[in-house]
Amino acid sequence: MEDFLRTVGALYDETRVKLLKFIDMHGPLCVCDLEASFGMLQSRLSRHLKILKDAGFLHSQRKGRWSYYAVRRPLDRFRSEALEEIRVLPLELPKLEKLSGECKL
Repeated sequence: MEDFLRTVGALYDETRVKLLKFIDMHGPLCVCDLEASFGMLQSRLSRHLKILKDAGFLHSQRKGRWSYYAVRRPLDRFRSEALEEIRVLPLELPKLEKLSGECKL
């Protein structure tokens, strides 16, 4: 039951739904890319990413001092179907601001 509620709770936030769709669309992204694209403070962004990771949607990989986030593969049926629904939502997403090439590792 806890896992189910954590998963549903992670999606009960418009910013997290947008982040999940954005990461799904653009593949693995550095936190600096997400900060620049969403115009969000790193502390707030990290909190949202942690919630999505704890809910089983994302995984992260560290490269130097930066973390890169991607959709976890494979997803279980419940998360996979939730992501399919998110993919078709008419959400306004920001333009990708790719800074990871400029991040100092």
